[in-house]
Amino acid sequence: DIDGIVIKVNSYAQQQELGFTATSPRWAISYKYKAQQVETVLEKVTYQVGRTGAVTPVANLKPVQLAGTTVKRATLHNANEIERLDLHEGDSVFVEKGGEIIPKIINVNLDKRIKGASKILYLTHCPECGHKLIRKEGEVAFYCPNDEGCPPQIVGKIQHFIGRKAMNIDGLGDETIETFFKQGLVKHISDLYTLKDKSDALKQLDRFGDRSIENMLTGIETSKAMPFEKVLFGLGIRYVGETVAKKLAFGAKNIDGLINATLEELTAIDEIGGKIAESILEYFSKPEHVEQIAKLKSHGLQFVAQESEIALQSDKLTGKTFVISGVFENYSREELKDLIEGNGGKILSGISAKLNYLLAGDN
Repeated sequence: DIDGIVIKVNSYAQQQELGFTATSPRWAISYKYKAQQVETVLEKVTYQVGRTGAVTPVANLKPVQLAGTTVKRATLHNANEIERLDLHEGDSVFVEKGGEIIPKIINVNLDKRIKGASKILYLTHCPECGHKLIRKEGEVAFYCPNDEGCPPQIVGKIQHFIGRKAMNIDGLGDETIETFFKQGLVKHISDLYTLKDKSDALKQLDRFGDRSIENMLTGIETSKAMPFEKVLFGLGIRYVGETVAKKLAFGAKNIDGLINATLEELTAIDEIGGKIAESILEYFSKPEHVEQIAKLKSHGLQFVAQESEIALQSDKLTGKTFVISGVFENYSREELKDLIEGNGGKILSGISAKLNYLLAGDN
């Protein structure tokens, strides 16, 4: 099955002459077919808690064939969507695949609504830990604020910390972290650095031989050399992605500079707005987070920006913006990113009116 077509100008020279708008090429246009819809029954609504504490409702459906697959669940996004659809238990609903990928409920067949059916009401407390949910002004998602005591948040945070873009710890994966948590071996990020003292307990687990344990412990030890910006990103502070973590490391110089920073000092850092600054202040206002950082410090992790992170190689690219796309023969995209930023350039997440240069590799 195909979900649409793209028509392009068949000339590289003409493509170059036509160029781009702020969001798309002028030399191509796409056409999408109308998504296929099917009707099925809403059996119940369950809830998932993500790494950041966001609680997402999920519609559990009577299985139905749609676009070549069996659909059993559909996203409901947030409380506003449940309210918009006015969902009731046992409703007959129309489902389609958004972009032919993610199933979603489009509408309700009111003619088939069961008389006296109960209205679906959003949760008031976390389905995992029972903590009262909060919703901040201007946001649609409800959150569980119990990030150091809510199981899926704890597991998600540790999985994020060990990931390739953060601490990149060899020998550890998502399933391993879930196993360690269930066995009580890790309850916080800092517990990873005490696993070397728990080798006897590790050997009791399935698929953990001497070699795999040794490789894992070596990977954990090696991660202590990861730069401050990677550690900062690995902490999983809300709104602090890779680029923001790098800006914060560059601007604050060390973790104490961040912990003690005021709102004004944070927003004075390049590209740090009020929303990010308030999230950072909230994170470090919690004693349990400061305690975790103290433990990570004691284990030897890097909480001071290295001179190479602070000092630019040159200012030749200052004021210039870049987007990197595709695969390059002599450089990885990460190497190109470091080279550009090291000379004062700025990497954008996508094509916009602010873009100066598009680096286009193969594919």
